[in-house]
Amino acid sequence: MEMLNPHCGVTRDARGVVHLAICNAGPLNILGSPVTDAVREGLQQLASDRSIRVVVLRGQSEKSMIGGADIKEMARLDQRSAEVFISRLRDLCEAVRQFPAPMIARMPGWCLGGGLEVAAACDFRVAAHDAHFGMPEVRVGIPSVIHAALLPRLIGWARARWLVMTAENIDAPTALAWGLVDKVAPAGELDAAVEHLISALLECGPEALRSQKALLRQWEELPLTESVNLSVKVFGESFLTDEPTRLMGAFVNRKR
Repeated sequence: MEMLNPHCGVTRDARGVVHLAICNAGPLNILGSPVTDAVREGLQQLASDRSIRVVVLRGQSEKSMIGGADIKEMARLDQRSAEVFISRLRDLCEAVRQFPAPMIARMPGWCLGGGLEVAAACDFRVAAHDAHFGMPEVRVGIPSVIHAALLPRLIGWARARWLVMTAENIDAPTALAWGLVDKVAPAGELDAAVEHLISALLECGPEALRSQKALLRQWEELPLTESVNLSVKVFGESFLTDEPTRLMGAFVNRKR
């Protein structure tokens, strides 16, 4: 594993798949300020590398991807330092959400609070069969903020309200039924499930996938008519690459 910094390690393969591991952050991969900054900086360092096809975000520990934000650090905050702390986490989530290539959250064990916000900012979420999820902030006297705002878009207002206002955890089957995760892997098959998703993404045109991800982010923000009309130019621009000719040609000329 190549260490980009003390808290961010990466492995790469010949296909352009990068596994980015949150390192040296305790058994639950907790996001204190130094870890948060380091992972954001690692993502920003990788973002300009157009050879990257897929990023898998994971924890060094198998107990979680990210267990949550550092409560010990938060307990010492005042109003001003609290805003600085949460702005750091916002910037990490945005680095995930805006990363040009598809991002997969690999989710064993616990994923709580700020960890679930980071996962929500990923494009795909693949969970272990015994994973658990929750937004416990109100139990420790703070609201769920920043990228918790993605939750109603993922799972609807009623279920998002349940998570952030009751602070009750849900299990993996419930998370799948709610649409919080895309896939729950059978016992011992989390990496196989992640690899299956990677393989599907690698079958797609890399430039087309980057364009599709950027469009999806814009669709989240824009009214419907503007989203539709914006897409016309992006469709045309896809023909500036060789992907349509090459991939459509392979489809047309495939053995019947």
